[in-house]
Amino acid sequence: MYIGEIKSADCANGTGMRVSVFVSGCRNHCKGCFQPETWSFTFGEKFDEKMEEKILSELSKPHYQGITFLGGDPMEQENQPEVLRLIKKIKKEMPKKTVWIYTGYVYEKDLKEGGKKYIPSITDEILDNTDILVDGPFIEEKKRITLNFRGSSNQRIIDMKKTRKGGEVVLSPLNN
Repeated sequence: MYIGEIKSADCANGTGMRVSVFVSGCRNHCKGCFQPETWSFTFGEKFDEKMEEKILSELSKPHYQGITFLGGDPMEQENQPEVLRLIKKIKKEMPKKTVWIYTGYVYEKDLKEGGKKYIPSITDEILDNTDILVDGPFIEEKKRITLNFRGSSNQRIIDMKKTRKGGEVVLSPLNN
């Protein structure tokens, strides 16, 4: 996995102060994407122990509410194993920190069992440890600059804890 950028003190990609990790690699290639350079799976720097320690050290500071994974796309199959490993470490060391994931894929269609981005024993564990999933491709014709935490009106802010518990998609109140 490659990382295009790590943003500290980010308040644009989730609630509260966050560390945002821009994972490289995306096959959606949405028209009007704000970071097309992250489509390449080798953009930026290779994720390694040193980078992991940098992320964990920054995230451990008390003013951070959590971490956000975006990109590129953290839910591409190539990225999921490392994303899961990092999430598990965060949940073990800092269980109160929230995890947000932005993906251009649709939860019910692509990320559940049988979906094109589903990896047995990996995808479910990522989703079970995610607080908020912002799903759906960016659609330039549906771009709305007034939306909370998303770029186009088709994208959803999903409360993953409630969704996973009940089996049906539960939208976060942040969708308003």
